[in-house]
Amino acid sequence: MPTDLLGREYETFPVPEPLQQHGPARVIAMCNQKGGVGKTTSSINIAGALAQYGRRVLIVDFDPQGAATVGLGINANVLDNTIYTALFDPKIDVHDIIQPTKFAGLDIIPANIDLSAAEVQLVTEVGREQILASVLRPVIKEYDAIIIDCQPSLGLLTVNALTAADGVIIPVAAEFFALRGVALLMQSIEKVQARINPGLEVFGVLVTMYTHTLHCDEVVQRIYEAFGDKVFHSVISRSIKLPDANVAAAPITYYAHNHKTAREYREVARELIAKGIIA
Repeated sequence: MPTDLLGREYETFPVPEPLQQHGPARVIAMCNQKGGVGKTTSSINIAGALAQYGRRVLIVDFDPQGAATVGLGINANVLDNTIYTALFDPKIDVHDIIQPTKFAGLDIIPANIDLSAAEVQLVTEVGREQILASVLRPVIKEYDAIIIDCQPSLGLLTVNALTAADGVIIPVAAEFFALRGVALLMQSIEKVQARINPGLEVFGVLVTMYTHTLHCDEVVQRIYEAFGDKVFHSVISRSIKLPDANVAAAPITYYAHNHKTAREYREVARELIAKGIIA
């Protein structure tokens, strides 16, 4: 039986069969208020791996930087409507905003810098924490997974994502400073659970940017002490292939199918399916 970096034994997660019918989707918020921990990279690559396994996946780019949009080859600056317009114009059909990508089974709701104004505008909106959930409601039955790529903050946009989500995946870089903010994030998750979305779960903690050093191993051990079996068995290695794939506007599972990091993201996708988090 294989073991992971922490010495935990686990059964190898099998390659899943493609689905013949799709939906309803599990909504996952990819969330950590610290920047640079691999949220967008993980959103794109987990989505790409799930799509390759025959799932229909929608990424919601919920970061004003629009990195997920660019990372899938979409130029949001030439689009009339983005997630920003969907939040504030209830007449817009979300189907008209969804952009297909060049990868089968993978779509995206794009974002651009306009979304930076949403944080202020949401303050005066009725039901301000639940607007994203209402935007996504018409497409829940059409996808198997909806992944919300959150911005690095704990403001109203992130609260909207946590309110709309069934669960959270927390990417944590294998470095000491990345650990410090996770406690604040957990407090926010607990507040949303208590006040708005009692069904919200932590689906898993994903260690990213791992290199085989004593420092990284110590950080991984501390993450495990904090989160136990919530830590994914697969750890994402630091690799130059990931920024190369971003430049190519493709998930690494397509760009470099046999690369080590592509295999790691596919294993995360298989673990999500094997645990029943995604059908």
